Amino acid sequence: MRGWRAALAVLAIPGALACTQRAASDAGTVDWRVTGGSPGNTRYSALDQINRRNVGRLKVAWIYHTGDLPADGHSEIQATPIVVNGVLYTTTPALAAIALRAASGTLLWRFDPFAHRARESHVNRGVVHWADGGDRRIFFAAGRRLYALDAQTGHPIPTFGDSGSVDLGVGLGRDVTDAYLVSTSPGVVYKDILIWGTRVGEEEGAAPGHVRAYDARTGKIRWTFHTIPWPGEFGYDTWPADAYKTAGGANSWAGMTVDTARGVVYIPTGSASPDFYGGDRLGADVFANSLLALAATTGKRIWHFQTVHHDLWDRDLPASPNLVTVMHNGKRVDAVAQITKSGFVFLFDRGSGNPLFPIEERAVPASNLRGERAWPTQPYSLTPAPFARQSITEADVTPAERRRFRSLRHDGLFTPPSREGSIVLPGFDGGGEWGGAAVDTQTGVLYVNASDVPWIAAMREVARIPIHTGVPRTGAAVYAGACAACHGVDRRGHDRAPSLSGIGARLTPEQVFQIVEYGRGFMPSFAGLPAEEKRAVIEYVVGKRLTEPLPASTAHPLQTSSPYEFVGYERWRDSAGFPAIRPAWGTLSAIDLNTGEYRWRILLGEHPALAAKGGLATGAEQYGGPIVTAGGLVFIAATMDAKFRAFDKTTGQLLWETSLPAAGYATPSTFGVRGRQYVVIAAGGGKLGTKSGDAYVAYSLP
Repeated sequence: MRGWRAALAVLAIPGALACTQRAASDAGTVDWRVTGGSPGNTRYSALDQINRRNVGRLKVAWIYHTGDLPADGHSEIQATPIVVNGVLYTTTPALAAIALRAASGTLLWRFDPFAHRARESHVNRGVVHWADGGDRRIFFAAGRRLYALDAQTGHPIPTFGDSGSVDLGVGLGRDVTDAYLVSTSPGVVYKDILIWGTRVGEEEGAAPGHVRAYDARTGKIRWTFHTIPWPGEFGYDTWPADAYKTAGGANSWAGMTVDTARGVVYIPTGSASPDFYGGDRLGADVFANSLLALAATTGKRIWHFQTVHHDLWDRDLPASPNLVTVMHNGKRVDAVAQITKSGFVFLFDRGSGNPLFPIEERAVPASNLRGERAWPTQPYSLTPAPFARQSITEADVTPAERRRFRSLRHDGLFTPPSREGSIVLPGFDGGGEWGGAAVDTQTGVLYVNASDVPWIAAMREVARIPIHTGVPRTGAAVYAGACAACHGVDRRGHDRAPSLSGIGARLTPEQVFQIVEYGRGFMPSFAGLPAEEKRAVIEYVVGKRLTEPLPASTAHPLQTSSPYEFVGYERWRDSAGFPAIRPAWGTLSAIDLNTGEYRWRILLGEHPALAAKGGLATGAEQYGGPIVTAGGLVFIAATMDAKFRAFDKTTGQLLWETSLPAAGYATPSTFGVRGRQYVVIAAGGGKLGTKSGDAYVAYSLP
């Protein structure tokens, strides 16, 4: 304890960010200028008007309803609002960008990117503000287009790109017209450079995830970093020869972090595609699953660390890293912390990339799929201890599921996918997820939430789409063979596969055709289906006969070379719909990054069905992350019980909770306007079987 108190005393010196925020607070206005609160993604605020003593008095200050839920009522909001000069900027379920008066929730402007083109649907996690004198811009992405808007009016900047936007599919080194490519997380700015990542498909034939930097004024590409290395580049020999021509993934979808003093951008990347079979990408696959440190002005690699070699588990780095200064071996060290889906926290010297805590390469199980060669070792961060469970025994499984446990493969954290099915714990969505972690800049304590729910990774022989020369199959037959495994026989969806019930009310047949033709997100293209069968299955899912001919097919049928395909995303649940593992199912932890020791760990959230019956606390699966304040508080929503909570950051004691109109699967922000502090959260719901919402809710003291 003596060493802990000494470290705490040293770290109590206010940082530059805190000084800036306090000065702004004296003037009555404190911004939350970027998604992570600061370019270093601390998710920390020096505001303390709302504090331990009075947080129990928080009341709703305003609610803004976006009014654009789809016809079937199913959507999500995952965005963290930013606040600049008293104006709040964010996005809606329909991917419109909006500006509100931050103190009242009054709409100032709204920009719909789909006013003159086919509407697309995906999540969005926020926007970027950039200013140069009187030139103030909001950057955000919808579909594969990156927009530059006038921050005062919401109108596109005509001199940026093509009349206000650029195509994120351009500049990747090959034609990705037929590939799925969108952007879900905001990029970052450094001076006049805008650095942006993308979300790409996870199947064979996916687009590459190269990172681009754009001129913030013109939209021209300033530099490109090849996450799948080209000939002569570092890491090229960790892939098969010429993999850069066809391999996909290794993308940065989770966001980035900038060290503005050093001019370095820290970029987490995802897995190579396809996610679960790597027979055609044998090797370590650098720079997939890596934390990159690049020069922000040139894109030159400074250092990198690969957290998973030859990923077979979809172990994308799920969140922007956190910049923090810690005491290490008696010295203050500028560090970068990266959380993972597996529950590890990796902590590196920000300049050199040297780990500050031990990392050990450990032998892991081999694959039993033909043609696959799982990498023989994987890196384990030994300190801090994992913030999520990484192993499971039969005793951990609920009694009704123990027979299935014995039929599944589980040889530890890195058990490869298998035909019999392998247990993945933490699940495909973590452990840590895109909500990210927060760090207290005054103490070096990291706050991170986690889900402890097992998933199943099962593979099967590839079912080749047959070439029919006789009578085409009915829509029901095509659906049963190609769609039901993911979307369910009842079309109600399953885990990551959305419900198709009522899809005809929210999408036109032409839009459904585009998804069948080109794929979307986790769904591959089915361009290889005969035209008659495409029409039949579209009529089947939209529930009506089509009176107009479908567009001519322009997509190239996916030429699958892998002998195996993924069965589908399955959370392992029992017959009652609860996780098949004993609680806890969700936690919130406080980890001292100076020592690697835990300050506390608590259950986070309740399973609504159990709570209604007065059941024991279990914690709950969650999406979204925490923020931490100088008022001594950790604010977090994230849970399926639709609660928004505040905890004492020192002890983990619950100090305040309230019910939201829908679950807050997002990370909040806090800001000050005219001397009054607010906390705001998106209540969008829509995941984990919960209802969708269209509200942003702000709280303040009476």
